[in-house]
Amino acid sequence: MGSVTRRRAEVAGAGLAGLAVGAALASRGWQVRIHERAPELRMFGAGIWLWENGLRSLRLIGAEQAAVRNAKQIKEWLVVDQHGAEMFRRDFTDDDKMVLPVRADLYQALIDSATSAGAEIVTSSAVADADPDGTLVLADGRRLAADVVVIADGAFSRIRESLLLTDRMSYLREGYIRLLVPKNPGDQDTQIIESWQGTRRLLYCPSSDDFHYIAFSCLVSDRDGRKIPVHKQSWAADFPAFTDILERIGDDGRWDRGMTVRCRSWSEGKVVLVGDAAHAQAPNLAQGANMTFTNAVSLAAALEKATDIPAALQRWERRERPLTDHVQRWSHGYGWIVSMWPEHLADARTRFLQFATSIPWVDAQLNRAARHIPVGDPGD
Repeated sequence: MGSVTRRRAEVAGAGLAGLAVGAALASRGWQVRIHERAPELRMFGAGIWLWENGLRSLRLIGAEQAAVRNAKQIKEWLVVDQHGAEMFRRDFTDDDKMVLPVRADLYQALIDSATSAGAEIVTSSAVADADPDGTLVLADGRRLAADVVVIADGAFSRIRESLLLTDRMSYLREGYIRLLVPKNPGDQDTQIIESWQGTRRLLYCPSSDDFHYIAFSCLVSDRDGRKIPVHKQSWAADFPAFTDILERIGDDGRWDRGMTVRCRSWSEGKVVLVGDAAHAQAPNLAQGANMTFTNAVSLAAALEKATDIPAALQRWERRERPLTDHVQRWSHGYGWIVSMWPEHLADARTRFLQFATSIPWVDAQLNRAARHIPVGDPGD
């Protein structure tokens, strides 16, 4: 009796998206090879918000436990204005969690999950192009045939461009600095505090026993705000309550300008886009990675018994894209309230947010993704 030929997936990019899809496919019996152009696997130093939908998705590929082993489980997210007045509050429970690991822990958990499932990760393997017939083209000229080619090469995906899948790329008015600072004894470690001052925001996010994740948001025209190393004096002047935290910041950190990516389609033939290559978004609702994980597990489920790969990819997109587009729009709108609202009307902004977030419909829209049950979860 002959052996059954396993289907092959070639994955371009070993970031969070590529590893998640690779792990999900490999766990369903695919032969998976993940290509990373860098000589080693690395993740920049910051934390990451894992909502319930992301945690459930990581659980399905066996990465949740290792990812959050050293992380703090958050009890509430508090947003305050320039006077320290509460604009809104979001509580978390054991059934509706928020956990904040450092990115390196999450990244290693995904690496381990992918390799344990049988995926191969190849470093120093640059990808040049992909053909809709299911061929991945490497920079050295080799052509690798596959049943599906997964493109996870980020928001500036060259392969997405070569396939003319981009509808539009939009730069936002704001950008972000994300980094880790050492934790000191006595620091509050169960509450995210997001503080607004004009067009600036500072987020204090307890992450582990050793570190807090700190994020800054400001307009691209704010020269002091976007400086690396962080201009501590400038930020302390606007956020004096966080002076002690700001003093712990070293010379690391990076500035990322906000952007969104919309595609005319997430696939072409047997080639499919995932993660930022398909739907990069502003991090204001912290759902970019979580939606990536949710879409990764549903993609693997959609392909498991598919005989027509292009048709299966289109059905998968029709199922998952409405929620992804919704999150992208609401994340952009959240940032717009900061960057576009006139500073002299900041008090009116507080009243608006207090009123809007008290409406159950608004709460449902803001948390629609977090409360989404991914495909394959027992609750689905």
